[in-house]
Amino acid sequence: MNAELLQPINTSDEQRPGCLSYLLFVGVSLGIIGVTLVVHGSAWLVGQITLYEETPLPWFAWLLVSWAHGIALAVPVVLLAWFTRVPRLRTAYQTWAIAIAFVFVIAFARTFPTTQTQPAAMAQILLTLSSAAALWLLVRARRYGTPSALQLTPLLLALAIGAILVMPSLSWGALGSRLDTLLDLLAALCLGLFAALLLDSFYFRPLASRPLSIGRAILLDGWIVAIALLILGSGFGFDGSQLLLMIALPPLGLLIAALAPISRARSIWLPIAALVGMVSAGALMFFDPDELTIILDPNPLGSEILGWAMRAALLTFALALLFGFVLSVVRPRNAPRVAVALPLCAIAWVAALGIHVFFGHPGFFGEQMFVILKDQADLSRAYSISDRNERTRFVYDTLNQHAHRTQANLRAMLNRGHVGYTPYYLVNAIEVNGGPLLRVMLASQPEVDRILDSPHLRPLPALIAVSTGDQPAPTQPLWNISSIGADRVWNELGISGKGIVVGQSDSGVDGTHPALRDGYRGRNGANDFNWLDPWNNSQSPSDIGGHGTHTLGSILGRNGIGVAPDAEWFGCVNLARNLGNPPLYLTCMQFMLAPWPQNGGPFNGDPTKAAHVINDSWGCPPLEGCDANSLAPAADALRAAGIFVVVSAGNAGPRCGSVTDPLAIYPSVFSVGAIDPRGDIAFFSSRGPVTVDGSNRVKPDIAAPGVDVLSSFPNNTYATEQGTSMAGPHVVGTVALLWSANPKLIGDIDRTTQILIETAKAYSGSRANGCFTGGTPNDAYGYGALDAYAAVQRALAVK
Repeated sequence: MNAELLQPINTSDEQRPGCLSYLLFVGVSLGIIGVTLVVHGSAWLVGQITLYEETPLPWFAWLLVSWAHGIALAVPVVLLAWFTRVPRLRTAYQTWAIAIAFVFVIAFARTFPTTQTQPAAMAQILLTLSSAAALWLLVRARRYGTPSALQLTPLLLALAIGAILVMPSLSWGALGSRLDTLLDLLAALCLGLFAALLLDSFYFRPLASRPLSIGRAILLDGWIVAIALLILGSGFGFDGSQLLLMIALPPLGLLIAALAPISRARSIWLPIAALVGMVSAGALMFFDPDELTIILDPNPLGSEILGWAMRAALLTFALALLFGFVLSVVRPRNAPRVAVALPLCAIAWVAALGIHVFFGHPGFFGEQMFVILKDQADLSRAYSISDRNERTRFVYDTLNQHAHRTQANLRAMLNRGHVGYTPYYLVNAIEVNGGPLLRVMLASQPEVDRILDSPHLRPLPALIAVSTGDQPAPTQPLWNISSIGADRVWNELGISGKGIVVGQSDSGVDGTHPALRDGYRGRNGANDFNWLDPWNNSQSPSDIGGHGTHTLGSILGRNGIGVAPDAEWFGCVNLARNLGNPPLYLTCMQFMLAPWPQNGGPFNGDPTKAAHVINDSWGCPPLEGCDANSLAPAADALRAAGIFVVVSAGNAGPRCGSVTDPLAIYPSVFSVGAIDPRGDIAFFSSRGPVTVDGSNRVKPDIAAPGVDVLSSFPNNTYATEQGTSMAGPHVVGTVALLWSANPKLIGDIDRTTQILIETAKAYSGSRANGCFTGGTPNDAYGYGALDAYAAVQRALAVK
């Protein structure tokens, strides 16, 4: 940047601004607001869509977005800073130009992946401190005037108002881990320091000798400072937190401008630092940017974290404007003395802390570590055991004993350090609650293979409302049931799934729904061994989101909605809020193998109560902590136990290679794509081959109805949904029919798989949307479309 742009204002060069100067000023101001909102709003939305479709933006994408934003703002601002001779406006343009330069620098913190929030926060701290140091040297070199002595009254007022402004975050948000909290606090304070140096030394102090009437000064200065804070906030946050800063910081402009006259020395760098730092801390510390995502809730003012964070930012916006207006009316001659400001500050902070303790979520809710051991149990002998109970018992006991033996040293070390942990056996692994130093220590242990993140969602300030369907109960055969011939199996062959137990791991189940209640294995209150809710600790089947109720209804719902209406079910909640982690998924998978009583745990389960077939209408992407092989031992173990695992392929189609997440990528599970009523592969249905593990494996294995599927929904209602989540349950129900028709097939995964693929209908639908090259199996539809009637007929013929 040319040094002339930053020369101190010549106080003898007073010029009266003309209409053109003000028109340019207003036009550029509105342009900055519009460009900033459009660029960052659009970029965030695109990032969310690619995250949802599991095609995340490259590492440099946000860097380019920030730089493009900076260039778009810099062109008019720098030109006006060069040519404008009106002192106050030129000073404003200079201030904005420096803020834009900061955007270019801080953009490097956005090169970290979505899940790497701690390194990103550290980068923010270092880059902001470096920028602040450079700004300080520039202040000293240009003799703009360094910050003067402390003025206690405006600082106390700023602290008091800041406490009130962060109350929405204290009430509706929750802290991350101790390290997350510390890093986010330091980052916020660094931003406050930079903003204070910029605004005090480059805007307020150079104009100290050019007073306007107080009312005009507050309005004009407030607008100019608001634009500067908008620019700083847009550049500072990442993964959605920038949106919160863009809402919460600008109204501080009026507040800061109103505080300026109260300081007799005209130096308000500490009040600015306090206000900007505290408001930034409210956005950064109490809302995890990973959770500001449409994956949890596409409604920006909905009931998930994004909705509460936006409400907090908007309320902070309103409160800041209110206090700015009040201080503007009070005026300097009525400014409170220290004797008044000090107790006001104390009362405000006591109230803020009280709100957090009594109405918020005090404590730390950060991510944990998922430590996977090298030595996974050998279960090969299970395949030679013919008795089902003996087979599940062998698998369970072998895994259990292996985990106790191989985890002994790690558990002892964690116990000595009083570190919280949870051991697992289905994958030989431990979830550990610790920071980066412990991570380094654990990674160095010889028995440890690798360490993954185990993200935990922070708590919500209010329960999510239970979803309700909008469709009546069906009165005629459903297209999805008749298209696979399930109704013919009931009516012509007299088979409806009796004697087969289905395991359901999903968002939950409305156990009172008339289509599902009679099939619950724990009906009449026998919830031990039949219901587990690691999310909300509900004691009986319940469902908030409705996804689990819908998928289970397609498996075995009465009233004509389910494929195997006489099968039984038991369930586990692994995804109550649509973002899980490997341990949560494992907990429910362990419950499927060996359920335990509600006052027990996985190491005292009963494998004789294992599920015959499991529905998994979910995937575990990297955002949730999974890598390609994180859950592979669990899938292999369930297959070794003779449990048929059906998995939805995913909804990231139609691009090739979009089957990317465990469990759908594994050879030990049966993966399912979605077809529509016309018989076409659904546009969204994920395609193979599986490339994330280098196998190039063909997936999905088969296709089933997954569009316009009517099924049960909470509160005794029905709803029509689409997704491969709706397709998988049709295969689960079909396996229940096969094994009910011929119990000799129970536990014979290979033979059952062979029947399903050999009886599948040849695909005859549209080939317009990707990955239809080659023959059968095909990366779009596997071996074809599910045919339950032909499969049951084949099963009956097996001797």
